[in-house]
Amino acid sequence: MTLKPEWTRRTALQAAAGVAVGGLTTTGKAFAFATRSGAPAEEGYAAVPGGKIYWRKVGSGPGTPLLLLHGGPGAAHNYLLSMAALGEGRPVIFYDQLGCGKADAPSDEGLYTIQRSVDELDAVRAALGLDRVVLFGHSWGSVLAIEYLCQGRGQGVEKLILAGALASVPQCSAGMQRLLAAMPDGLAGKIHALEEQGRTGTPEYAALAQTFYDRHLLRVPPTPDALATFQSLAASVAYRVMNGPSEFNIVGVIKDWDRRADLAAITQDTLITTGEFDEITLDCHETIRDGIGSRAQLAVMTGCSHLTMVEKPQQYNALIGGFLGGS
Repeated sequence: MTLKPEWTRRTALQAAAGVAVGGLTTTGKAFAFATRSGAPAEEGYAAVPGGKIYWRKVGSGPGTPLLLLHGGPGAAHNYLLSMAALGEGRPVIFYDQLGCGKADAPSDEGLYTIQRSVDELDAVRAALGLDRVVLFGHSWGSVLAIEYLCQGRGQGVEKLILAGALASVPQCSAGMQRLLAAMPDGLAGKIHALEEQGRTGTPEYAALAQTFYDRHLLRVPPTPDALATFQSLAASVAYRVMNGPSEFNIVGVIKDWDRRADLAAITQDTLITTGEFDEITLDCHETIRDGIGSRAQLAVMTGCSHLTMVEKPQQYNALIGGFLGGS
């Protein structure tokens, strides 16, 4: 199923703004959800290199805390909030990385690097006392998690979950270009022509890109939490500097990142999840599965694309909960 015509990224942003104006903010909804599930919620800010980040913790059960790294860069944590249901058995910690959401957004573009993001993760763990964690990374968050562990910073990381994941931006970009080339009506040629003309900021480019997103990013109408994430991406300096103008035109700071040769350094038991139509192609996930130096399993969710936790939240939480088990 594709998004209805009215659910373009542009109207999604307008809807998100309307939700906020109406007083039904994503934050309020998330806390109400946590309360209904019986899991207590806390929020706050933590100092990290370059500024302060916003964090939210749901649940206080005996299980190892689950620390979630959102995508983007710059997507903010909101689209992951369906995973708060996992807080019935353990603390689930969300945070907005520097440059998006409720975190500080310094104008100094030099701050938006992979290394600073790795250092930020260490600072978040220290600030929240997360000596033991299960680490979850989605999309860009999987890049951050892999880089973190390849740098030998994984002390206390008991398990790893990588979703919509990649170990190489060049491999990921090549896969996206294959998907783009397979789109109907000469979409790829039209998009590439606009890119060559420097017109990636035009409504025409946005409309063409939305056709790709409807198939490979999110295949259902966006939830209020997903709308908040789209709003964050549109405003995020981190996305512009680190990624680039679109999901499939990665020309920012991260464009050459590649850890395929180093995956054996990851020794945690790992679950890798993707969707049948994910914009990050299956070969990227298979590379991670085959390269990790411990047990790794790959789960493909049928009918889903990149935002699997938004498209089928109950099934996704069941999958993650099964992997977490007694940890």
